[in-house]
Amino acid sequence: MKIPVFLFLFLAILAVFMTIGFIVQRTRLAVLRKRLKIAMHNSVEISTFLSLFSKNMKTRADIDNWMNVTARYVSELVDAQSVCVFALEGELLKPVGVSGPFPLFHKTTSSYIMTKPKYLMEQLRRERIPIGEGIVGRVAQTRKEVMLNGEDLTGARLYITDPLVPIECVMAIPIISEGVVTGVICAVNNVQENHSFFTAEQFGRFKFIAGQVELAQRILEAYSKLSEQQRLNQELEFARNLQRSLLPETFPVWGFFSVQAFTRASKEVSGDFYDFVQIDDDRLLVVIGDACGKGIPACMVTAMTRSFIRANIDRFTSLMDLLLELNDNLYRDAGAGRYITLGCCLLNRRDSTLEYARGGHTELLIYIREHIRSIFPDGAGIGLLPSEDVEFDTLCIEFSPNMSVLMFTDGINEATSPKNGEYFGVSRLTELYRESCLNKDEPAAFIQKTIHAVDEFAQTPNGDGQEDDQTMVMIRHI
Repeated sequence: MKIPVFLFLFLAILAVFMTIGFIVQRTRLAVLRKRLKIAMHNSVEISTFLSLFSKNMKTRADIDNWMNVTARYVSELVDAQSVCVFALEGELLKPVGVSGPFPLFHKTTSSYIMTKPKYLMEQLRRERIPIGEGIVGRVAQTRKEVMLNGEDLTGARLYITDPLVPIECVMAIPIISEGVVTGVICAVNNVQENHSFFTAEQFGRFKFIAGQVELAQRILEAYSKLSEQQRLNQELEFARNLQRSLLPETFPVWGFFSVQAFTRASKEVSGDFYDFVQIDDDRLLVVIGDACGKGIPACMVTAMTRSFIRANIDRFTSLMDLLLELNDNLYRDAGAGRYITLGCCLLNRRDSTLEYARGGHTELLIYIREHIRSIFPDGAGIGLLPSEDVEFDTLCIEFSPNMSVLMFTDGINEATSPKNGEYFGVSRLTELYRESCLNKDEPAAFIQKTIHAVDEFAQTPNGDGQEDDQTMVMIRHI
C-alpha cells in the first residue's frame, strides 16, 4: 500500500517537532537542575553568613568589628587574598572593614603594617576615596561591578598611587540599598592554586554575597539607632524568622522509612532543632539537636550546627568523622560553656539500614518485636570537650517491617509536675510509645498524644509555661 505524499510529509514534520520538543525539554531540565543546585548552595551561604553575624553581635565592640568579620568571610568565600568594604559618607568612600593585606592607597615606609590587621585597618581608616577616583571610586559612580585580570588592569588603579602590594586581579561591586549606592566591596588577588586570575564562578559568588553585605550594613545602621529594648526585640524577631526558615517544610518518605517531627520553643526562640539532609540518592541524614541554655545564644548554636552539617556532609564517609569535625568547630568557635547534644540517624534506603550516633543526647528508643529498647552509644556533647578527649560510637541496624525509632530532647522527659516536682520521665514516654506502636497509630497521632500527656502532667496547656524546648522525631518502617 502506497503512503500518500501529504501523509508522509505530515509524519516527517511531526517527528521533527517531537525531536525538537524532546531536546528543549532536556535542556530545560538541565537548566532547572543547575538553578536548584545554585539555590541550595546560596541557601547554605546565607545561613552560614547569618549564623556568623549573630555569633559576633553581642557588644558595641563586636558591632564596630563586624565589618572586619564580614570582609574575612567574603575573602574566604571567593578565595581572595584580601577584601575591603567601603561605606559612602557624603562624596567620599571610607574603609570600614578589611581582611588580608589590602593595598593601601598611599605608600607607606613600613611593610610591617601589611602583616598586622589592626595596624592596617588603622591606616586604612585615615584614607578616603572621592567618587569617580580609581577603580573603587568609579564603581561607586557608575554603579557597575567590574572584574579586571592581568592586562585589563593596565592603566587602572585602586586609587591614585601605586600600591605596596602587587595587584594581579580585582573584583569590585557597588553596595546598593533601596536604589542608593551606600558603599563598595572590593576583592584583590586570587589565592586559588589552579588560577592566577579571578574566574567567572568566583565573580558570581562575589556578586551574590554583596547582597548579604548590604544586609549587614542595614542591620548595623539599625543597631546604632535603636534603644536597648528595641534592639532586643529586633534581635528576637530576627532570630525567630531565621529559625523558622531553617526548619524543613515537609517530612520525607525515604524508601521504607517514613519520618515525622515536632518542635516547640519555651521562649521566643528555641535551642532545639531537627533537620533532614539528603546526601545522595540512597542516604538521608535525620538530625535532632538540643543546645545548652535557652533563647538567642542557644538558637545561634543550633544555626551554626545546622549550617556546618549541611555545608560539609558530602565530605564525610562516617558519622563518627562528621561529629568529630563538628566538635572541633564548635569547641573552637562557640565560646566557653556553649555546646549542643545531637542524635543522628543515617537512613540508607538501598539496603534498608539505619546507622545511629549521638553526642551527649538522650537515648534512642527502638520498637522491635513488640518491645522497646533504649540505645546509648558513647559520645559527649558536641563542643563541650576537645576532640582528642572524645569518641563517638555508632550502631547500624537493619530496619525491618513494623519497626520504628524515636529521638527526643530532654524537654519531653524532664517536663516537671508542679504538684511534687516529679519528672514526666522516660518510662512514661516509653509506655506511650509502645502502646502507640502496638495500636499501629500514625506517627503524627502518637506525637500529638504524647504532647497532650506531657502538657497534662506538667499543667502547661498548649505549652503555655513549659520550662524547656520540646522536640521529637519518629522514624517508622512503612
